[in-house]
Amino acid sequence: MTSPAYIGRFAPTPSGYLHFGSLVAALASYLDARAMGGRWLLRMEDLDPPREVEGAQAAILHTLENYGFEWDGEMVRQSDRHEVYAKVIDRLYQMGLAYACTCSRKQLEGHQGVYPGICRNAQHPQHDAAIRLRVPELEYHFVDRVQGEYRQHLGREVGDFVIRRRDGLYAYQLAVVLDDAWQGVTDIVRGADLLDSTPRQLYLQELLGFSQPRYLHVPLIIQPDGHKLGKSYRSPPLPADSAGPLLTRALRALGQEPPVELAGYSPREVMEWGITHWDAGRIPRARTLAEAQLR
Repeated sequence: MTSPAYIGRFAPTPSGYLHFGSLVAALASYLDARAMGGRWLLRMEDLDPPREVEGAQAAILHTLENYGFEWDGEMVRQSDRHEVYAKVIDRLYQMGLAYACTCSRKQLEGHQGVYPGICRNAQHPQHDAAIRLRVPELEYHFVDRVQGEYRQHLGREVGDFVIRRRDGLYAYQLAVVLDDAWQGVTDIVRGADLLDSTPRQLYLQELLGFSQPRYLHVPLIIQPDGHKLGKSYRSPPLPADSAGPLLTRALRALGQEPPVELAGYSPREVMEWGITHWDAGRIPRARTLAEAQLR
């Protein structure tokens, strides 16, 4: 039985292969949806072609299938949604809610990542410029299902942020909000590295008249040097013949306490155990977890 009240999703970026950290996030998203009788969608966030690794999209799909993930409906690619993004940006620009920015990286050095508003009232044309969204001098907050209350003052801590890059590529913050709303996503389960992006997304949701989904940010799996497991650090791809053991290890990372023998089961059997025993309340309330502690 499915519940129309719950729609979850997993949205990998094809700048590399799935690794153990992405497996933990995917598993949390999948089990949370299935345990609630909900739908689980798959979306490829292919917004940045220069960073995309050849063959990564196919490899991601193959890995998910090998590890027992079953998504509902057709996979959506963000590269097919450019026209929608362009129309929304144009509307925000025409309404004066967004503006063109010609600042170079050098101009922004020393501002600790908070945009100082240099181009806010310059009225540059859209051509050969980034597009920034004007943010209010307000604090946005939400209660994460694992991490608890999170607060961020957009004006002081972020500043006007980019929704279309100078090279014409669309920014993650805009695309993710538009696509989650379009797909009817009610619950977003993802890594804690995206926790500080959420207030920007809440503001965009408010601006565009979208309802706010529920959020659950799972701990980020990190290497001994403190870096997150990820494509830029050449994290190894997930081997097809280790699905049972790695899924079991991912369950342990999520606080689910699987029996030792589960590692010898098939991916489908591990998933069935995970769905039956899923308890999001057991997920560690931490931003990071060291990979070495999970072996």
